Amino acid sequence: MPFTIPSQPGTPPEIEVTGLKHVGIVGVPPRALIARLNEAGVRISDLDALLVEADFGRTAALLPQVYCGILRTVVLNALHLAATLDAIIIDIGPGKCDGARYTAEILRQAVAVPVFTCQNLDQSRLGNPICRSNLPLLEKLQRITAGVLAAEPGRDTPPSCPPSAGFWGVPPRDFSLLELFPADTHVYGWSRCMENKTPADHLLEIHCRPEIPTVFFAQSFCPKTALARYLADRHPQALYLDADLHCGGSAKAKIQAFLELSGVSE
Repeated sequence: MPFTIPSQPGTPPEIEVTGLKHVGIVGVPPRALIARLNEAGVRISDLDALLVEADFGRTAALLPQVYCGILRTVVLNALHLAATLDAIIIDIGPGKCDGARYTAEILRQAVAVPVFTCQNLDQSRLGNPICRSNLPLLEKLQRITAGVLAAEPGRDTPPSCPPSAGFWGVPPRDFSLLELFPADTHVYGWSRCMENKTPADHLLEIHCRPEIPTVFFAQSFCPKTALARYLADRHPQALYLDADLHCGGSAKAKIQAFLELSGVSE
């Protein structure tokens, strides 16, 4: 099956989608590429998400235990789903991380599936109605992460609301921490970039509102922890938080205490 990679960095890989049935993606590949996969009826699986119930024993030989929980999940999914995938496409551009680049190289040696890389430099903002909606925060992030499977945003636009709190950062591996926030929490950071389908839009990523109590979150061992803490230090009503594979009782207690002390109720 022919696959070619472009010489110009940042352009969508000219992947021949004919014959592809099931593709795994990591990060947010360019819209043009996702559109071609959608038009060809290719099934897309988000390897960043929790797709298999298994421990991380099989990943230990490939990635260190002290490593981003999302990328360890990517490897776990790839190992378990390799037999069903025709290709894996990984965004290694500025909207993802060098960790994804290294993970792509490791997977090329570990699975009998073609692994291709791309860079998403899209700058056309498609809006963020979900981030500003009155949906429960858990549902907000579920919709945002599910949106990576389609080139166009969904037509079901939920009503917007004024925010009482903010959640800044990446979608956590453990979504249970999102249940602690009120429904009128607005979403900022890379999650907002994800809904806009502009993962490398760093100006949008650093945007936050100083008048809103905000939790600045990043996955443990992710370089974004530096940005999360930097912004939290300069925000007048902020909690900086990072979590590994699971959000334990201590982290959840910090969120609950912060929201209560900030006058934000569930």
